[in-house]
Amino acid sequence: MDTKYAVEGMASPGCLAVGVGGGLVLKNPVLTASGTFGYGEIYAPFVDLSRLGAVVVKGLSLEPRAGNPPPRIMETPAGMLNAVGLQNIGVRAFIAEKLPFLRKFETKVIANIFGESVDEYLQVAEILNAAEGVHALELNISCPNVKKGGISFGALPEAAAEITGRVRKVTDLPLIVKLTPNVTDITVIAQAVEAAGADAVSLINTLTGMSIDIERRRPHLANITGGLSGPAIRPIALRMVWQTVQAVKIPVIGLGGIVTASDALEFLIAGAKAVQVGTANFNQPTAVAEILSGIETYLASHGIDDINELIGSLITKQAVGKKKGSC
Repeated sequence: MDTKYAVEGMASPGCLAVGVGGGLVLKNPVLTASGTFGYGEIYAPFVDLSRLGAVVVKGLSLEPRAGNPPPRIMETPAGMLNAVGLQNIGVRAFIAEKLPFLRKFETKVIANIFGESVDEYLQVAEILNAAEGVHALELNISCPNVKKGGISFGALPEAAAEITGRVRKVTDLPLIVKLTPNVTDITVIAQAVEAAGADAVSLINTLTGMSIDIERRRPHLANITGGLSGPAIRPIALRMVWQTVQAVKIPVIGLGGIVTASDALEFLIAGAKAVQVGTANFNQPTAVAEILSGIETYLASHGIDDINELIGSLITKQAVGKKKGSC
């Protein structure tokens, strides 16, 4: 870990709270990324979950899902490929078995949801809407719509808008839409889901990649292709976040290769209201806590009393207005 902005004991700034849409205010802008933090339990011995802005849980489907056959994870230079296939225990088991544990902590819980049809998305959203202790939904639209030939819901503006609008009608929870980078122009998709009722967008999901065993002349992953994450994708993610911030009025949550506090600060300065930490959790179980401590140290050392003064403060040719805080 980069320790430049991870000094323990440095005085905290006056305000870390951020609003991320739909009336959802987080105590700080550091969240976990879905699929990399389980349901919180396995990381609780390493990280005080109450310190985090929110825990975004592993993606939930209507029924339990076994995922793809192994091998389904492959390390790459500066990252990893995964084709886990959204393995999870199902939304009902999550509410019965995992949510009670998360309710013990003073942190927001964001449920990431997905389906292979619009009806599946709607059923999962309705079930979670009635669950005590879920504070927001994150809509994974990178999934294939099997009723439309397997094309991703997030690949076309029309499909992205349809699923967002339909889910919006069945839940009053804040709705965050997680965008795929595997499109020509991610800002067009962001604008489509904004118009359909999204309260915020999070980006980016993984980039599609593959790796080959040259001795066996076979793919390393049983699924052939997988999602590339980790530091290798950070410059791409940062660019897409910055572009999206310019294109929409709703809050943007940034993720993609964030490993250190310095990485997270880049996304905040570019305009992200919050960040999610993903692949870094695999290498360093305390990564998310260290990143938060590093942000606190940076703000204190730079005399910044409200983190919202930092958010969107990138100096470009365009004038940057003063940001409205959440404190």
